[in-house]
Amino acid sequence: MSAVDSPAGRFRPGWRPALARPGGRQLAHAGLGLAGLGLLLLLWWAGTDLLAAEGSFARRFSPERALPALAGLAAGPGLWLHIMASLRRVLVGLGFALAIGVPLGLLVGVSRRAAALTTPAFQFLRMVSPLSWMPVAVLVFGVGDMPIYFLLAAVAVWPVMLNTSAGVQQLNPHWLQLSQSLAATRSETLLHVVLPGVLGQVLTGLRLAIGISWVVLVPCEMLGVQAGLGYFILDTRDRLAYEELAAVILVIGVIGYALDSAARLAIRRFAAGE
Repeated sequence: MSAVDSPAGRFRPGWRPALARPGGRQLAHAGLGLAGLGLLLLLWWAGTDLLAAEGSFARRFSPERALPALAGLAAGPGLWLHIMASLRRVLVGLGFALAIGVPLGLLVGVSRRAAALTTPAFQFLRMVSPLSWMPVAVLVFGVGDMPIYFLLAAVAVWPVMLNTSAGVQQLNPHWLQLSQSLAATRSETLLHVVLPGVLGQVLTGLRLAIGISWVVLVPCEMLGVQAGLGYFILDTRDRLAYEELAAVILVIGVIGYALDSAARLAIRRFAAGE
């Protein structure tokens, strides 16, 4: 029996089973994720093809119809135009949220007076459903992309601002003391100490903002625009193309998952260097 096959070799220091190694854990995690998606697909098929009565309305949303419809939509340019329109709106809304939320979060995190002054108002506004602003947005900005930008920014600004403020409050005070001992100006302290220190929290807030914005986007795109995934859902409903409607729902889920994965990757890559 070789040293590797012997009990001493099998459990020598530094030896780990394949699944305990980083690569093995990642493969196992990915396998479990694929198994979960397969189970979800199986439940979808069972609910529409096995449990639903023959000729029932639910069978129109069957994966046996939705997946071929998705392949057909992906082969043409129409679906991609709607996807690009929706992504553009989300990116613009997130841009406004970052431009407003990060400075506000820095101010609230640094100044106790600013926090005391703004917290009740911010909490009140944060608890108002963004969809309740839809009539106001249309009256103020008219029909088109502007009310959608406003609604997406209104829903995304809060996680960005609150996480930025929390990041400022959790900064290591020794960093600030070190910058003062080096006679750093306020702008230098902000650029080289505060902003790098809160980057992880800002990215976490951005990830939350992406998820909320993507969920709110679909009803927002029912405000009279002529492109976007929300508009496409209304269009498929009006045309009674229910298999395409189910396909668009799949597209919304896949893109939302991809956006969240990109945000998680950014958090791991950039926040790790803090």
